[in-house]
Amino acid sequence: MGLFSFLKNAGTKVMTKKNVSTVDTEEIKKLQEEVLRKQKLVLLKGIVTSMRIKVENLELDYDDETVTVYGQVEKQANKEKLILALGNVAGVAAVDDRISVTNPKPEAEFYIVKRGDSLSKIAKQFYGDATKYKKIFTANKPMLKDPNKIFPGQTLRIPK
Repeated sequence: MGLFSFLKNAGTKVMTKKNVSTVDTEEIKKLQEEVLRKQKLVLLKGIVTSMRIKVENLELDYDDETVTVYGQVEKQANKEKLILALGNVAGVAAVDDRISVTNPKPEAEFYIVKRGDSLSKIAKQFYGDATKYKKIFTANKPMLKDPNKIFPGQTLRIPK
């Protein structure tokens, strides 16, 4: 094998401006949409990879604002973190969870942050103690980098 060279101006004239302009625009549009969908999948997979959670047989699909995630994780908490990380991405309206867990534990609750919320306020609501905000912060790492930086509409994991 190797690199083969050809004269670029010789041969069949199929890639001329005239021929390219006659290609069906609907076909081009479908190809562009598929390329965009694949780019979104690469970005979503990058989010999962950046979390450094071991996911066996990871597969993602993205269709019409819904991410479908397949795979297997060891802990329920890891599953929930993956779902939250994918769901808290602009352009994602839903996450279809197809992840199995080898060591299932009780599921955490999900909470949607409202205007004026803080982790302390949320901890007070769920645990009766505002100082337990660290439990919520830890449960949402690495999605949360700073306990003071949450925003309305963001979904958080609240462990039991």
